[in-house]
Amino acid sequence: MMMPSLSRPLLGLLAIAAGASVANVYFAQPLLERLAHDFALDAAVAGAVLAATQAGSVLALLGLLPLADRGDRRRLLRMQLLALVVALLWLAAARSTAWLLSGMLLAGLLGTALTQGLIAYAANLAAPEQRGRVVGMVQGGVFIGLLSARVVSGAVAAVAGWRAVYLLSALLMAALALLLWRRLPHVPVPAMPPSWRNLLRSMADMLRQDRAVRERGPLALFLFAGLNVFWAAVPLPLSAPPLNWSTAAIGALGLAGIIGALLAARVGHWMDRGLAHRVSLGALLLMLVAWLPLALLLLGVVVLDLGGQALHVSNQALLLRAPAEQHGRLVALYMLFYAVGSGVGAAAGTWTQARYGWPAVCALGAGIALLALTWWATWRIPRKAAA
Repeated sequence: MMMPSLSRPLLGLLAIAAGASVANVYFAQPLLERLAHDFALDAAVAGAVLAATQAGSVLALLGLLPLADRGDRRRLLRMQLLALVVALLWLAAARSTAWLLSGMLLAGLLGTALTQGLIAYAANLAAPEQRGRVVGMVQGGVFIGLLSARVVSGAVAAVAGWRAVYLLSALLMAALALLLWRRLPHVPVPAMPPSWRNLLRSMADMLRQDRAVRERGPLALFLFAGLNVFWAAVPLPLSAPPLNWSTAAIGALGLAGIIGALLAARVGHWMDRGLAHRVSLGALLLMLVAWLPLALLLLGVVVLDLGGQALHVSNQALLLRAPAEQHGRLVALYMLFYAVGSGVGAAAGTWTQARYGWPAVCALGAGIALLALTWWATWRIPRKAAA
């Protein structure tokens, strides 16, 4: 049975809130052309809009997320919800480049902190035998929010302008804040909260000593490097002749990966049944073979995102088996690997497509998947032989 403090409606609300939060980090991607026009930005400065959002995400992982292990998590989530509403209103009202960039930084900072904080909070509330399924359901909400963000942003901006995107998001986050304000259950607070400096120092100790972090962190790096090789490179051949896909059509391609989000809860259920390593192996194999049918595109997208989602959920479910007072720092460490992998993968994917074409991109993605499978095997096979 699920813990009384985490009912099914509350779990669904947490999943929706996590998905809505992460969407704020990705809304800007389809809006760059409009932003560049409105603020008279050249190409280099327009790229800084996305860089500011990603910088905010990294600051959240190092600055805000570890604070979840220091004090009242419910109070911290409430404050972040309100702060995100204010940040979105600030961004929607931007009248200068500095104003715009500061708003993007805050959207990345608070959107990331709130998303990952909600995952750790839900895992903290769940009974141990239900934790995998709970993490899977909330992560499913995150994945749907991420996939939908670009499509929703482009559609709303086409009808009402880019400011409407952030105004509507502010209204949605305010509504979620009202719904969650009284419904967030209390979680235990440390009797002697550690200082922020000690929290950061302990993260370095975790990286050295925690086997799950050392195994699953690099897997996250390979996972998101592979995914971003695809998603960064694929617009180039699709938008060029003879295909000439529109920006909206390319953005809608991401919805093909929604199957992975729908499977997230099932992956968590398998984790709770003790099948963590079988799930990981199956996910890694899916991510490897996905590059073979990517010539058919839609089939490849479904298989690639399915494998990626399964591995991401299994990674987080394993990490969050640790004591609850470590969850914030463990998620922050894990997501730092994610951030590095995402950046490297995106850069490598676009460079490879520009220089060598789509077959080389597929070879690169398959090579990264093979590296991930090899890394997993180096941890699992010796341990299995010893057992």
